[in-house]
Amino acid sequence: MNILAKGILALTVAALTTNVQAQDLKNIWDKTKKAAGGVTKTGTGTKGSLTDGEITAGLKEALKVGTQNASGKLSNVNGFFGNQLIKILMPPEAKKIETTLRAMGMGAQVDKAILSMNRAAEDASGKAVPIFVDAITGITIQDGLSILRGSNDAATQYLKGRTTTSLTTAFRPVIQSSLNKVQATKYWTEIVTIYNKLPTTRQKVNPDLTAYVTERALSGLFLTIADEEAKIRTNPAARVSDILRKVFG
Repeated sequence: MNILAKGILALTVAALTTNVQAQDLKNIWDKTKKAAGGVTKTGTGTKGSLTDGEITAGLKEALKVGTQNASGKLSNVNGFFGNQLIKILMPPEAKKIETTLRAMGMGAQVDKAILSMNRAAEDASGKAVPIFVDAITGITIQDGLSILRGSNDAATQYLKGRTTTSLTTAFRPVIQSSLNKVQATKYWTEIVTIYNKLPTTRQKVNPDLTAYVTERALSGLFLTIADEEAKIRTNPAARVSDILRKVFG
C-alpha cells in the first residue's frame, strides 16, 4: 500500500472510530500529501505543488538552454577537434587508408582531412539551434511529466528520438556546404585517390563523407546537450531562469 493510500485509510478510520475534529483531519491529509510528493492542480503526483503546465514549460526551457549552450560550445574553433569525446576521426572503412598513407609518410594529408571534417562540424553546429527549438515546442504535458521523472538525459533522449530523421535531412546540406567551405571534400578526394592508385589496393574506397560527418556531428551535439541537461538537473548554478529553479530546485 503506498503512502497516499495509507493516508486515506487513516482518515477514514479516524473519522469512523474517533471524535476527530476537522482541523485534525486536515493536518493528517496535509502530512500525507507531503510524504507522497505533493499533488498538482490536475491531481497527478509530481514535485511539490508544480502544475503540469509549469513542468512542461520548465522542460522546454531546459532543452532550449541546453541546445543553445551545446551549440555555442561546439561552434567555437576546436569545439569538436579539441574534444576527444566527440572528435571526428577517419571513417571506419577508411582506417586502412589512414594506416597505409601514414606508413608512406603522408600523415600530413590525413591530418588535414581529419581537421577539415571537424571544422565542418563546428561550422554547422552554430546553425542547429533553430531546428531544435522548433522540435522543443512540440513537447506535450504528458511528455513533460514523463521526462521530469526520467534519467538525467531523458529530455535529450526525447529530443533525439523525435528529431534525428528530420535533423539529418536538414543538417546534411549544412554539413555539405561546410565541408566544401573548409575544403574537406578536396582533402578527402586527394587521400582516397592516392590510396586507390596504390598497386596493393584491391578494393576501392569512396564512402559518403557528408553522411558520415553529419552522423558524427549530430552524435557529438546530442552528447553535449545531454551533458548540459544533466548540469541543469543536478547543479543549481546551471538553472539560469526562475522556471528552471522552480521545476528543478
